[in-house]
Amino acid sequence: MPAPGVEFVRFGGNTSCVAVTPSGADSPSLVLDAGTGIRSVTELLAGAAFHGTILLTHLHWDHWHGLPFFAAGDRDDAQVRLIMPVGVGDPVEMLRRSMSPPHFPIDPSGLRGRWTFETLGPGPHLIEGLHIIAGDVPHKGGRTFGYRVEDGGSSFAYLPDHRPAADGPLREAALDLARGVDLLVHDAQFVAGEDSIAAEYGHATVDQAVAFALDAGASELMLFHHSPARSDAALDEIINAVAGRSLRISAATEGSDRQL
Repeated sequence: MPAPGVEFVRFGGNTSCVAVTPSGADSPSLVLDAGTGIRSVTELLAGAAFHGTILLTHLHWDHWHGLPFFAAGDRDDAQVRLIMPVGVGDPVEMLRRSMSPPHFPIDPSGLRGRWTFETLGPGPHLIEGLHIIAGDVPHKGGRTFGYRVEDGGSSFAYLPDHRPAADGPLREAALDLARGVDLLVHDAQFVAGEDSIAAEYGHATVDQAVAFALDAGASELMLFHHSPARSDAALDEIINAVAGRSLRISAATEGSDRQL
């Protein structure tokens, strides 16, 4: 759920969306997830239509329910390639289950511009000139991918919904995505005292995210996918509590611009 209100002003309250601008470009051409934060991507394009790719990690509502409100993608001159993990079903039909009358005024075919709807499998891909590796990560409620994005000599990993698993293939696959990255953007929705709830939802606690980042040898960890109940003050306390670890740790802030 988005979290409006004065308690959520500094870190922000929209759901998951990260815009990526390749080196040498002036505007983003890759968008990771399409939560309500995607509305802000229109502002980054300064009046231009979006020409690029939206890459979804999975189909839980909070990761795509901003899609029909992406103004830069819903216009006649837009060109949008929407991709989701293979194996979840036909992509248009999956979106149509929630985005169609009587639940919503239009279905995906009602989006203006030139849209394509595709799936991709695990492994390496070249998307918008960026080298991307997709991999399965443990998360309840349907197939979920994490992504590693490489551009030149820089890299970051995006694992917004991830329950760090015990030793096994999925743990190794997740670690491979994050191994040695400059920046790891990782699920940290819960804190240690909420671990039983985190397990039920298939998410990570802050301590688990830190341990995972250390195991992967990431240079920096950005805590992401904040609980909608977590106020600015509560997030400040979390960051203060993990300060001084052997890697840099920050909390994702809406609208922040990070250059790698």
